[in-house]
Amino acid sequence: MRIEEMYSQLPELETERLLLRKLTAADTNDMYEYTSNENVSAYVTWDRHQSPADTDRFIQFVLNQYRGQKIAPWGIEYKQDKKLIGTIDFVKWNPAHYTAEIGYAISQRYWGQGITTEAAQAVIEFGFTNMRLQRIQARCLSENIGSEKVMVKCGMRYEGTLRKSMHVKGKQRDIKVYSILFDEYKDRKAALNTIIHTPYHPFASP
Repeated sequence: MRIEEMYSQLPELETERLLLRKLTAADTNDMYEYTSNENVSAYVTWDRHQSPADTDRFIQFVLNQYRGQKIAPWGIEYKQDKKLIGTIDFVKWNPAHYTAEIGYAISQRYWGQGITTEAAQAVIEFGFTNMRLQRIQARCLSENIGSEKVMVKCGMRYEGTLRKSMHVKGKQRDIKVYSILFDEYKDRKAALNTIIHTPYHPFASP
């Protein structure tokens, strides 16, 4: 799959609680609600949005990316209240080498509920089954424990820390790298399916 094919019509992905879909201009207020939160912006490369105009400019940038068939994020919509609560995307994708990197941000109100993991697992599955990827990685600032937990829950393995490898908000920062390979994804999925479909016999011998 080529980048142009993927982003000519970004596919919707649906999970139990979430709809991953294109952003629209109508998402400005919902997005500003979390991008203006200093706790959300603390461990990412972008600065806290100071006004809805900042958010509108970002959304217009994303819409232009869609139109140009270039890499752009999915909006994370919480189905229960039809509210945009974050974004997730392949921030990097190298089709020639079958590799990609995911990134995400989510409203603080929805932290600690497994929602980011749910979205990331959907994107990872899409990457391996539809984009023919062989490796998907994710990175975070070394202080970003929450993001690191998401990576672990998605079956990613810690590969190492790139020391002082990124200049973020006036400082050189250490970056942790996690990844999952296609074969690991298949094995993990098979193991989960076995657990789900194996009947439980409370009086069976151990």
